[in-house]
Amino acid sequence: MKLIRATEDDMPVLTAIEETARDLIVYNWGFTDEEMRQWIRDETVYLIEEDGVIVGDISYRVKDTDYAYVSGLIIAPEFQRRGLARKAMGMLLEELREFDRVSLDVHPDNHAVKLYESLGFVASGREDNLYGDGQPRIIMTRECDTKERDDSI
Repeated sequence: MKLIRATEDDMPVLTAIEETARDLIVYNWGFTDEEMRQWIRDETVYLIEEDGVIVGDISYRVKDTDYAYVSGLIIAPEFQRRGLARKAMGMLLEELREFDRVSLDVHPDNHAVKLYESLGFVASGREDNLYGDGQPRIIMTRECDTKERDDSI
């Protein structure tokens, strides 16, 4: 697996991946072209490549010197249930290992909740209308201690 830094040239691929979740209540999507450009400029956005095929995307933004926020993870439906999301998150968490805290939000009905829990994230809050779509989100946080950082080096 490779995580490939996305650029504006990748917008058609990102749009195609993101649109696979358009009608799901467990995923908030709705980028205009300008919003997608802003997302790519303001955050670290990766295309997830497996065996030469783009299977999804994953993104994060740095919120503070010791805090990063995973803003998105999506695997196209035809590639789900193969451990690709776990692998991509593992690679991203390795990249973010220097941060004391990493958080994300997830719909309570999204099967990814169990994945995030297995990676050390714990529920730290809840927002009932985080994206203005009337849907709740669980805020999940993973604290990284010094020993964990030292072990990964």
